[in-house]
Amino acid sequence: MTVTTEVPLFHRFAPISLDELVGEAALLTRLDRKYVLPADALPALLDRMPYEVRALQIDHQRTFGYRSIYFDTAAMDSFHAAAHQRRRRFKVRVRTYLDSGLNFVEVKTRGARGVTVKERIPYAGDGADLGADGRAYAAAVLAEAGLHPGVADLRAVMATYYRRNTLYVPSTGSRVTIDTGLAWQLQDGSTVHMPHSVIVETKSGRAASDVDRLLWSLGHRPASISKYATGLAALRPDLPANRWQPVLRRHFSTTPASSTAPASSTVKGN
Repeated sequence: MTVTTEVPLFHRFAPISLDELVGEAALLTRLDRKYVLPADALPALLDRMPYEVRALQIDHQRTFGYRSIYFDTAAMDSFHAAAHQRRRRFKVRVRTYLDSGLNFVEVKTRGARGVTVKERIPYAGDGADLGADGRAYAAAVLAEAGLHPGVADLRAVMATYYRRNTLYVPSTGSRVTIDTGLAWQLQDGSTVHMPHSVIVETKSGRAASDVDRLLWSLGHRPASISKYATGLAALRPDLPANRWQPVLRRHFSTTPASSTAPASSTVKGN
């Protein structure tokens, strides 16, 4: 089990349990907006949050470690769909909740009007491969979305690591996630970090949430960033990265391949 450092800024909010959060705002189909903020701008944002906002708390803990291992085809179909802003795009990953050890195969597709649809099943592998069940599930979900990338060709490409706090906004039934300590790693150990930045993501049914409007009032605008595609572009200079250059120049820093991994020694899993 991984011990995750708590972020005390979030203890000003009343708690909400996981069951309550899922009941109020599961939001597996949602409109996502991402914002990249300097880490030192986070206290001002949290101080001005609506008073009724609540923070996810599980067993007295509010900050949780995440790892996502992303899978792509040999032709990098998932990456290129994001890089070229194709209407039909997808992500396939193994998501691990490091504090509990729970694992899921997750498939994300882009629905009508840019809405994100996420579906998932439990996963029992080591992260090196999706396994027969995971591949069959990914194939079924992607086919239903009209996508046929060749699931048999999917292989682990990159891992991301970060710590996450999750907030619930009752006024709009929406969620906000704040990711800190972000790192991306290839199988050879090459790593990039965002040491002085955080990613704030709002997840709402359709309309902008109160937190979106607060972010706008503080001068923050949605950013073009994908945890998978932007991180991979930072690590792979042979891939197109034009749409993410402002974020890459301002927020990313690199670490040589021989450096210590942020959580697990390879993208292959535990």
